Amino acid sequence: MNGSKLMDYTERAGLAAAMVVLACAGGGWRVSAQTPPDVTQKPSGARISGEKTHSRTPTAGQISGEDHFFKDIYQEFYDTYRLGPADEIAIRVTGQPDYTLERVKVTPTGNIYHPLLGVVEVAGVTMPQLIERLTRDLSEYLINPKVSAELIEANSAKIGVLGDVMRPGILVMNKPMSVLEAITASGGFADSGDKSGVIVLRQLGDGRAQTLKVNVKRIFEGKASAEENIAMQAGDTIIVNGNKKKKMSYIVSLTGFGGFLGFISAGRR
Repeated sequence: MNGSKLMDYTERAGLAAAMVVLACAGGGWRVSAQTPPDVTQKPSGARISGEKTHSRTPTAGQISGEDHFFKDIYQEFYDTYRLGPADEIAIRVTGQPDYTLERVKVTPTGNIYHPLLGVVEVAGVTMPQLIERLTRDLSEYLINPKVSAELIEANSAKIGVLGDVMRPGILVMNKPMSVLEAITASGGFADSGDKSGVIVLRQLGDGRAQTLKVNVKRIFEGKASAEENIAMQAGDTIIVNGNKKKKMSYIVSLTGFGGFLGFISAGRR
């Protein structure tokens, strides 16, 4: 098998694998954080719980290198995600069940109601910032409150950007975004990124999956039509092929890829 045929075969295999994973992906991921013991410090205890709807991922001591690929992405998303309407969170105060909220939805005006604090504005706040604020406010009524918070559902429109870009991760679409804009927002192509074979994995509403190939090199050169720089949709994942561990065939084979797709598609609107 010559080199060009092998490359074509590898690409087809990666696309086929992606279609299977897209068809099977489901469930959501939950991210959580806890207040560090010294609440005067910057909250840095954010962690990914990694709990799926129907199964539990390995504990920290069992996480493989492949799992860490996505774990770091979730952590970055968690640390920077800003709450908005329809997001659902949990707030827990150790030893204070009356002031614990196991599930509360952010209102259209960006608030939640807490039985001790009353109306709390949370729109635009990250989870670590929320923990810090709640700990401070509850300290007016309770002695040394131990607060934890969990982002149960992030319902803002999300897309994933993986592969050979400078900052692979999860983007929140707070405005219309093209494939080139999404890659640019992820730091742009790495030196070895394949600009001519960018793949967009799209999860359709009826459960079907679609793969779209975009030649971003043509867009850079001004040779592409406007339609070729396709508009991103909530739940899309961009994969920029690159070196061995950044090729689509490798990424879709990772154990956490199906869960990643489920997380991206959660709360699509």
